[in-house]
Amino acid sequence: MNDMWERLHRFWAAGTPCGVATVVSAYGSAPRRPGAVMICAPDGTVAGSVSGGCVEGAVYDLAQQVVQDGTPVLERYAVSDDDAGAVGLTCGGTIEVLVERVDRRSFPELGALLRRIRAGEAVAVATVVEATGPVRAGVHLVCWDGGTSGTTGDPALDGDIAAAARRLLARGRSGTVRESADADSRTGPRVFVHCMAPPPRMLVYGSNEFASALARQGTLLGFRVTVCDARPVFTTPERFPDADEVVVDWPHRHLTAEAAAGRTDGRTAVVSLTHDPKFDVPLLRAALRMDLAYVGALGSRRTAEQRRASLRAAGVGDDRLARLCSPAGLDLGGAGPAQTALSIASEMLLLRHSGSGDRLSGTRGAVHRESPVAVLSPSGAHHR
Repeated sequence: MNDMWERLHRFWAAGTPCGVATVVSAYGSAPRRPGAVMICAPDGTVAGSVSGGCVEGAVYDLAQQVVQDGTPVLERYAVSDDDAGAVGLTCGGTIEVLVERVDRRSFPELGALLRRIRAGEAVAVATVVEATGPVRAGVHLVCWDGGTSGTTGDPALDGDIAAAARRLLARGRSGTVRESADADSRTGPRVFVHCMAPPPRMLVYGSNEFASALARQGTLLGFRVTVCDARPVFTTPERFPDADEVVVDWPHRHLTAEAAAGRTDGRTAVVSLTHDPKFDVPLLRAALRMDLAYVGALGSRRTAEQRRASLRAAGVGDDRLARLCSPAGLDLGGAGPAQTALSIASEMLLLRHSGSGDRLSGTRGAVHRESPVAVLSPSGAHHR
């Protein structure tokens, strides 16, 4: 996604307008989720996508029109009907796509956005997709922790949107917000908040084949992966080519330092693969005191029970122990490093997205969950 924004910025800096299509809502089995972007460059090239190829041609044609007249368009694409000429999603579901012209005049805040992305900060772009009253469709508000750039023209609305954007950034999710006097009204402007947070971190402690497999799996899922172990002879970059960094340090000391430096958050996953109480008990004791997305430890059920007893003896309460995933992973029936890594990664995803873990072929309803609309009241109260 950063490459997409860098590409767009090059045209923007050169004063060349582009057509930009963004998925702002998705329902049912839609192939791309909110935040998916397609850039239609003036040289005729396209980067990114808004579907699995079903509607890209129609979106491209619409983008050419929008670039010419400068008026943003919110288009809805649903399942194709019986008309062979209809444009729709053959895979099912429904998406809404905002198509807008991006240049220095329409999006002067793009420079501020790129500076935050390049600095590795979490940043969000709030775009009015349905306007009411004096608020115009297509205006942008760039939001980050402690600041904003741009305006909707309504200072009170700006404040509500910025607060909502920061909550969405904390969850690492894009979504739609709407101003309203009460939770049942849908009369205010509708705003899509596109969140761009740095990759979540996966901290893998223990240098063995399981760590190597988990580093590979974590990278595939978009984590920034660190492998750490106190034994330098085993902890080398050559052994973990898929990790973003390899660190020689005691696990608990490394995790504590990372947290103190502000490099862990509510999206961070910590996994202990050490099989050694002198490493994993201090590590897990520290991890369970932090606000982390996932804390897991590999081992047999006997090892897991002994570990829990040691953690209780070290002062970890049952409420904190309940957050420990040990033995880590889902029961997928596999074995060995690669399949164990898949099992652990699957458990992380299940907890992150509140999944059921059931086989999709045995369930009914939409494959993907719909994101609720946050309702912003002028008083600052927020409803779901």
